[in-house]
Amino acid sequence: MKINFKKACFGILFISICNLSIAQKVNTEDSLMLRNLYDMALLNGNSYDWLDTLSNKIGGRLSGSVEAEQAVRFTKEELEKLGFDKVWLQPVMVPKWTRGFKEYAFIESGEGEETVTTDICALGGSVATSEIGLKAEVIEVQGIEDLERYGRDQIEGKIVFYNRPMKANLIHTFEAYGGCVDQRYAGAMEAAKFGAVGVIVRSMNLKNDDFPHTGSMTYGDTPIKDRIPACAISTNGADYLSSTLKIQPDLQFYFKQSCKVYPDVQSHNVIAEITGSQYPNKYMVVGGHLDSWDLGDGSHDDGAGCVQSMEVLRLLKLTNYKPKHSIRVVLFMNEENGLRGGTEYAEQAKLKNEQHVFALESDSGGFTPRGFSFDTNEANFKQVLSWKALFKPYLIHYFEMGGSGADIGPLKDDNIVLAGLRPDSQRYFDYHHAASDTFDAVNKRELELGAATMASLVYLFDKYGTKTSLDPVKN
Repeated sequence: MKINFKKACFGILFISICNLSIAQKVNTEDSLMLRNLYDMALLNGNSYDWLDTLSNKIGGRLSGSVEAEQAVRFTKEELEKLGFDKVWLQPVMVPKWTRGFKEYAFIESGEGEETVTTDICALGGSVATSEIGLKAEVIEVQGIEDLERYGRDQIEGKIVFYNRPMKANLIHTFEAYGGCVDQRYAGAMEAAKFGAVGVIVRSMNLKNDDFPHTGSMTYGDTPIKDRIPACAISTNGADYLSSTLKIQPDLQFYFKQSCKVYPDVQSHNVIAEITGSQYPNKYMVVGGHLDSWDLGDGSHDDGAGCVQSMEVLRLLKLTNYKPKHSIRVVLFMNEENGLRGGTEYAEQAKLKNEQHVFALESDSGGFTPRGFSFDTNEANFKQVLSWKALFKPYLIHYFEMGGSGADIGPLKDDNIVLAGLRPDSQRYFDYHHAASDTFDAVNKRELELGAATMASLVYLFDKYGTKTSLDPVKN
């Protein structure tokens, strides 16, 4: 058989041009879609107005509080206005802890000689001091591991002062946070074993200021009668206390707090869904946590993530995009001091045999988006990397394997892609769990860029699907 090489070469060239045209068409379609999502978020976004209401009209939304329930009602009503296919509340039992009257503390150097007031706040879940407060000598340690070194002889009857700072030379601030947060979470439980009567913890903050930062803590299985009160001290206060201790090791520290733990109460996750056109029984989730600490109004942690997640569904609906999979926004309750909402959602999904293929969480503040981290297999991650050029015009460059989010973590299995939005984190811990976490700390444009970035990733995963590790990777 004779081969006409001229015709064969022309045929190969024609096929190559056709394939290139198809690839360019797909890329152009995706580029236009992303451009549309960013345009709508920046020119006609709802996220900032929603956050204004959550922050300024409702305020801090501690689990079990009246404000938390007001936030549930508000977000449900707003989602219903958008005309999604389904909107509902998912009941979940949550812990209830109240701060009580504002805490008070002072440092007393010399018996009655001089007192200097300092800024503290009770740690979430702490017991109260007595009605007259607690005053004792202080022993400074650099972490839980130091307790063994000092032993009961030096600790008993004293207040343990955990003063390990976040490492300022770590560029990834969440790594710095992770390096010292154990002293906040388990510090009281461990100090009580050595006879300590109270705990002071340096705030998890890279900035020197007068804002104490609260956060969750645990007593483990410590009997109630043996539980000791725990508070956080501002970074400025911690530095002052530490320097004064060097001069006067026998100084006295006084603090009073009136917090209280109540029985669990019922609250809700807020859920809305756009039902998939091709795979209605395969679910994609985008969400944040609706509860916050009570010191500020929870704008960055995590009001921002909630309104961005709501905006994702609104943007997709406004583009008239018909998702293949069912896409849900889930506003989780009780991430801060129990993770009950995320756990309940995953348990209910399992009971109903719901197949979740993708979940994205925003819980790192409303700052400028930089990209995403992924908990997935290599095939899915390679697919993500093939989309980098689509995000480049929006200065989104960070695509790394790593963690995703606390609330979507319970959904993890071998078949789901978990992702976390990664904004610039350098300022996040200035506000995290502090009275400074307020609406005025959130930049409207940065918040809206984050929402558009999330919507773009959801769109791409919905369009192209997820891959098993055996699937071929198409770049």
